[in-house]
Amino acid sequence: MLYQCEAGGATPEQAILTHGQIEQAVQPGSPEADAFASRLVLGTAGHAEEIDPIIAASAEHWRPERMALIDRLILRMAVYQLRHESDVPSVVVIDEAVELARRFSGAESGRFVNGVLDAIRKKIEDRRQNSEAGSRQPEAGSRKPEA
Repeated sequence: MLYQCEAGGATPEQAILTHGQIEQAVQPGSPEADAFASRLVLGTAGHAEEIDPIIAASAEHWRPERMALIDRLILRMAVYQLRHESDVPSVVVIDEAVELARRFSGAESGRFVNGVLDAIRKKIEDRRQNSEAGSRQPEAGSRKPEA
């Protein structure tokens, strides 16, 4: 569906509708899987402008627009999940993205996607840890009550 949006110019909603029509004719999926796929498509497409600079910062010498289309879409979807779908463990997100890259792009793409996503995962986890540590520290200038 993301490929249809990027390569075919369809809106996310159009791609979801088309996919649903094709799937119903061939092999109906579960409502849960369809809802999850729709959420990923809408979220990934809706956050692409936020996600691309994150990818660019972790993909040395590769701007997203220069990457193979499939690799770029897999990276976008995985980064969306890492940042916005906290119910899916990061190791699962990365493993699935690597498998998609190997299957639909090539062995080199699998390694590339793994490296980029691992770097992004580390940055996200570091940011979360720093945020949590900052929220536990007393405000500057505040004093402990005297005993």
